[in-house]
Amino acid sequence: MSKYFLILICFITGWFNTDGALAQIKNPVYKLMLDSIYEHKIPVIPVEEFIKMTKYAVYVLDTREKQEFKVSHLKSARNVGYFWFDMRTVYDIPLDASIVAYCSIGNRSEKIAEKLIHAGYRNVSILYGGIFEWINEGQPVYKENGVQTSEVHTYNKEWEQWLEKGTKIN
Repeated sequence: MSKYFLILICFITGWFNTDGALAQIKNPVYKLMLDSIYEHKIPVIPVEEFIKMTKYAVYVLDTREKQEFKVSHLKSARNVGYFWFDMRTVYDIPLDASIVAYCSIGNRSEKIAEKLIHAGYRNVSILYGGIFEWINEGQPVYKENGVQTSEVHTYNKEWEQWLEKGTKIN
């Protein structure tokens, strides 16, 4: 399938529509918090649409730190980090590739996505609600050895309240 056709499908189905993404989150306080921290410069992908998107060629970037990634991550994710993010970690990704970045709730991934766009990447979005919403929607996460787990690194005490499912790890 051509990348241009995939992009067209994304727009038609609303993958890049923030309102559609907002509809997925069931907790209205969580929804409000996410809306307040996002700068809304990067398209967001709700969990259900991201699942559909992974059937096609998509690069999944985990923008959390290595210790968070080791606890659990999405199956096909590549850890690129946040604090010490280096463009060399994505050098092999074509500039026109579809990229979805995520972190705990989306704050850090949005900032890394902006860096990618400034570097010339054209099809970058973030997973709305991050790995927390992924888990809250009942989706699987994995350890580095590929074994499925229920554990999720919660980043900090303030954000851990938004993780409704899974085993919280600090």
